Amino acid sequence: MSTTTDWAADFDILDPRYILDPASIWSQLRGVCPVAQTTRYGRTWMPVEYEVIAKIAHDVEHFSSRDIAVITPNRELDPTATIMLEAPPITSDPPVHTWARRLLLPAFGPSAIDAVTPVTRDVANGLIDGVIERGEADAASDYAQHVPVRVIAQMLGVPLDDEETFTRWAVVILQEGLTNINHAIGSVMELITYFGERAAERRAVPPGERPADLLTLLVEAEVDGEPLTDRHVIGSCFLLLLAGIDTTWSAIGSSLWHLAANPEDQARLRAEPELMTTAVEEFLRFYSPVTMARYVPEDIDFEGCPMRKGDKVLMTFPAGNRDPKMFEDADKFVIDRARNRHFAFGSGIHRCLGSNLARMELRVALEEWLRRVPTFELADPDAVVWTGGQVRGPRRLPVRW
Repeated sequence: MSTTTDWAADFDILDPRYILDPASIWSQLRGVCPVAQTTRYGRTWMPVEYEVIAKIAHDVEHFSSRDIAVITPNRELDPTATIMLEAPPITSDPPVHTWARRLLLPAFGPSAIDAVTPVTRDVANGLIDGVIERGEADAASDYAQHVPVRVIAQMLGVPLDDEETFTRWAVVILQEGLTNINHAIGSVMELITYFGERAAERRAVPPGERPADLLTLLVEAEVDGEPLTDRHVIGSCFLLLLAGIDTTWSAIGSSLWHLAANPEDQARLRAEPELMTTAVEEFLRFYSPVTMARYVPEDIDFEGCPMRKGDKVLMTFPAGNRDPKMFEDADKFVIDRARNRHFAFGSGIHRCLGSNLARMELRVALEEWLRRVPTFELADPDAVVWTGGQVRGPRRLPVRW
C-alpha cells in the first residue's frame, strides 16, 4: 500500500488510489502542479496537460525513447540503467526509428487491417460461443484478453497453441515486472529463446515457400543490403506480440466495463449502432490504457522543471485526454462526441504503429458482443480488479445477462 500524501512532489502510479481513479488525481494536479515529480522509482516527472505532453512527445532531441518503461526497477541505484528489451521501432530514436517503422507500416495499413477483420470476427464469435449459454462470464479473462493475442499470433505466424504462454509473458513482463525484476527477466529470456527459434525455423524454409506473415517480413528484410540482426527481429516480435495484447485487451475490457456500469450508454449503442465509430473514439479517449516514458539524455530545464540526465518523464497520454483545456466536459463520457482529438495512441514519431489494428479489434469485439450477448450488467462491482502502471485496464470483470 502506497503512503503517498503529496501527489505533486511524491506521486506513485502504483498507488491503489491512482490505479482505481487516476482522473481525480490529474484534476487535482492541474490546479497546483501540472508537472508532478517523484523519486520513488528513480527521479521521474509526470505532466498532466495535453499541450505539455504533446510538446515532449515531439521533442525527440531532449526526450529519448531508449527506455520507455514507466518504472525501471532499481533505477534509483543507477539512473542511466535500462532493463527494457530492445523493441524497435518504439524503443528507437532517429535514424534507426525511421527505417524500423517504415519497414512495418504496410503490414498495419488500412488494406492489411481490412484483410484481418474477418479473422477478428471469427475469434470474437468463437469466444462468445464458449460463454453465451452460461448467462455470465468474466468479460476480461474469458473474452477481452483473447481477442488481440489470437489475432496478432496469426499475423505474426506463430502457433495459437502458445496463447497461454504469450499472455503470461505480457502479464509478467509488462505488469509484474515493474516491481519484480527477477520475475520479468526469466520471462524475457524465454521470449528471446522462443522467437530466436521461430526466426531460425523460418530462415530454414526456402524464400519462395515462406508464409506471408510478419515473421517472414522481418526475416527477409534488409537495411543497407544487410539482413536485420537477431536482436532486432526478436525485439520487434516482442513489441508486436506483447504490446498489442495488453493494450487492446485493456481497451476492450474498459469499454465493456463502461457499458455494463452505464446501462443508458449500452442501450443507446444497441439502438443506434451507427454511433459505434464515435463511441470507439470516446472509449479510447476516456479509458486510454497506455502510459509510456521518455528518458532524459542530458540536463534540461523544461517548463521550469530542472530535469537531469537519467530522469524519466511519464507520457501520461490518458491525463492529456482528460484535459479540460482540450476537451469540453473532459471528465464526462460523451458517446457521440463530435470533436475528439485524443491521443490514446500517442503523438509524434512514436504514435502507435498498430492504431488501425487496435481500433478494428476494439470495434469488432464490441460489435459482436452487443450483437449476440443480451443486455448485460456487472455481476459484482466490487469484484472488478484493475491493473495500472504501464497499462491500465480491468483484469477481472464478472458480468451477467
